[in-house]
This record gives sequence, structure tokens and C-alpha cells, in this order.
Amino acid sequence: MNRVLLTSIFIIVSFVVSAQTSVGIRGGYATSTYSYRPTPSTRGISVDGLGTPTFALVFEHFNAKNAGLEINLQFLRLGFTQISDEDIELELVNETQFDYLKIPMLSSFFLGRSGRFQIKLGPHLGYLLQAKDITREFSGATPAEIPTYGGADDEPNRIMYGLTAGAGISKLFGKSTLAGEVRFSYDFTNPEGQDRIFEMSSTNLEFTLAYLFRIRDSKIERLKD
Repeated sequence: MNRVLLTSIFIIVSFVVSAQTSVGIRGGYATSTYSYRPTPSTRGISVDGLGTPTFALVFEHFNAKNAGLEINLQFLRLGFTQISDEDIELELVNETQFDYLKIPMLSSFFLGRSGRFQIKLGPHLGYLLQAKDITREFSGATPAEIPTYGGADDEPNRIMYGLTAGAGISKLFGKSTLAGEVRFSYDFTNPEGQDRIFEMSSTNLEFTLAYLFRIRDSKIERLKD
């Protein structure tokens, strides 16, 4: 019993001693791609996505020598552009955008000291703030087009969930850190809440830069200084 207690105390002390916390902002460019199946017997159909700016508040906490946790509070705009397949001279376009508040919760691992290579992986959750139909120029297509989501009678699913992975490089300047990163996310989210189509999912790719400021040093780092 005493050994278990001493071991637990040692682990907690090690966590506190090595902990280092930074906060900051992240911004850049995000692109999305959607695919859907109108019915269970229909093959998946891919449609073009949107490219939009994105930004986030960042909390980074390292509690081990080369590993830690990163949590973001991110504004992310996804969406699709679907073009009619009919053989007509003038193409018809449907376009819809989704505004999400997204929270990636990522395990973070790095190699290096002042110059670092980082990889990140973990789940994300989110909430749909707004769905807006930008353009609706056709309907009644075969197979069925993606339905509207921004109308008065539309009831899209609000919850987003999926997996996010990223890789990038960062550079330390005293208490400040600059980081460039590429992230890929797969969303299991199906915004369809009225059974008008069978299945829908999306992926998005982000290219971002971040600035972080260290607000808490580990005791080990303070002793080195």
C-alpha cells in the first residue's frame, strides 16, 4: 500500500514539475470536400468543397519531455458546391456553407529543442452555429442532389465529431513560439436530420500559422535558467 501511495505521489510530482503551458492564436486557410449517398443502394458521390479562412484560440500543455496536449477553440466554415449533371449549356449550381465551432483535442509529440517537428492526433467535437444556402439553382436531379440546409423548414444535425491529425514545424523565441502546420480532418458528421438522403460525410484540409506565448514554465526549465 505504501509503495502504491509513494508511486502515485511521484507521478503527480513529475507531472507538475515538467508541465509547461502556452496560449495563443492560430489562423490560416481551410478547404473541405463532401461525399454522400442518396440511398443505401447508390454509390458514393463526391462534390466540390469550399475554401475559406479559419482561426482558433490555442491552449498547449506539455507534461512530459516530448509530449503533451493541445486544445483549440476554432471557428471553421465548411461547405459544398454541387454542379448539375444535366447536358445543358449553362451549368446550374447549388452551394451551401456550414459554420462550426470546433474543438480539436489533440495529443502532441515533438522532436527537437528550439526548432521542433511536431505531430498531432486526436478527436474533435463541434457545434453547428449556422447553415446557409448560398445558391440553389436546381432540384429534382437523378440521383438526388444534396438537399437544402439553410431554409426555415430545415433541421440539420448540430453536432460535429470526427478525427484530426496534423504535422508541422515550430520555432521557439524565448517565451514565444511560431508554428506552421498542416491538418487533415475526417468528419463522421451527417448534417442530414430529416432522412432526405441516406449518408453524408466530409473531410477538410487546413494550412495554418500559430503564435503561442508561454504563460507557465516547468520547474526544470526555471532551474536551467
